[in-house]
Amino acid sequence: MHITNGMNKPITCDIFCAVIDNFGDIGVCWRLAKQLVHEHDMTVRLWVDDLLSFRRLHPAISPDMPIQHCLGVEIWHWSSTFLELTFSKVEPAQLVIEAFACVLPECYVAAMVAQECKSIWVNLEYLSAEEWVAGCHCLPSPNPSLPITKYFFFPGFTLQTGGLLLERDLIARRDAFQSELHTQAAFWRALGVPLPKPDEVRVSLFCYENIALSELFSTWAKANIPILCLVPEDCVLPQVAAFFGTEHVVAGDILQYGNLEIRVLPFIAQERYDELLWACDINFVRGEDSCVRAQWAGKPFVWHIYPQQDKVHLKKLSAFMELYCSGLQLDATRALYSLWQRWNIGQSEGQVASTSLKPAWNEYWKHIALLQRHAREWSQHLSGNSLVLNLLNFVQKIDRMRSLECKSDLR
Repeated sequence: MHITNGMNKPITCDIFCAVIDNFGDIGVCWRLAKQLVHEHDMTVRLWVDDLLSFRRLHPAISPDMPIQHCLGVEIWHWSSTFLELTFSKVEPAQLVIEAFACVLPECYVAAMVAQECKSIWVNLEYLSAEEWVAGCHCLPSPNPSLPITKYFFFPGFTLQTGGLLLERDLIARRDAFQSELHTQAAFWRALGVPLPKPDEVRVSLFCYENIALSELFSTWAKANIPILCLVPEDCVLPQVAAFFGTEHVVAGDILQYGNLEIRVLPFIAQERYDELLWACDINFVRGEDSCVRAQWAGKPFVWHIYPQQDKVHLKKLSAFMELYCSGLQLDATRALYSLWQRWNIGQSEGQVASTSLKPAWNEYWKHIALLQRHAREWSQHLSGNSLVLNLLNFVQKIDRMRSLECKSDLR
């Protein structure tokens, strides 16, 4: 799809991203910005308030530059000092995306209101599988005091929602990677990790701090198969160090206990993280962005959902599991539910998993062949619902509605 304005120039887009914590916010916005530029020839400005976090996902980012260009995207540091000097000179884009309800600067909103042809203003919401999402997707929200309307756009897993971010060639690249042993070997060599042994299970582990982690490690150490667990540098490393009785661990460390080997990897840039997910047998992921990428990997995964107050996240987890397990055999569904709930409830304030994680893992592992096939089918099922295509179709629809309203006003 390639949309243009009436003068046949590329559509302009401003994406605003406030990094709350971790990497999900900027991870989603960076993928969206690149896809709009590379697949739809749009001119995109990405406003980010935390360039240091951004640089961990994409090392070419300079945290000291107020304006820079990277992979075709114009990146502006969204800092209050800088904006006071520059916003008076900034013309709002035709499409304005407010990511995850971050609050746009008042002067920018005022500039949108003053436009003769107003921007289309979209709030890109957080991902959820809950039923109410479909009813709120694409709803308008007129500003109570200004003549401008914002629209809610919800990502999701059904055709009644906005779908998921999926690059046009991602599935083809995944399939090529997973079918080419020499490509996988080159990937492992680049990471400094040996090639998989014939009977080894290879796991990637990207999670928040989790009190169930030590029990999971103990279970894997006593398993009857060798398990290589790859842990990128992040907040969980103190827990890894504590389990192995050492003061700290760093990238490059190799730790062994029973049949479990841990290798600590440097933090992996966004472009290479997909390959890690494609290459591993099981992926433990966290938050929103890495969870979606794990689903595109077509491999079994365990989701550590972002913890929220009042345990709202557990309702979101249950809603997703209900969708994900649809069509899966009952025994495998129970095993997946059990492992995921213990992995998440273990870190929920005020709640402790009622039973051990060990039997949950063992039961999950019994069904691994079925879960592998299901993960592949699930990624295929989701792949027909592209967030970017849905978003641009929605923008065109709003644009047509406005054109009709203008013609009506002229009669």
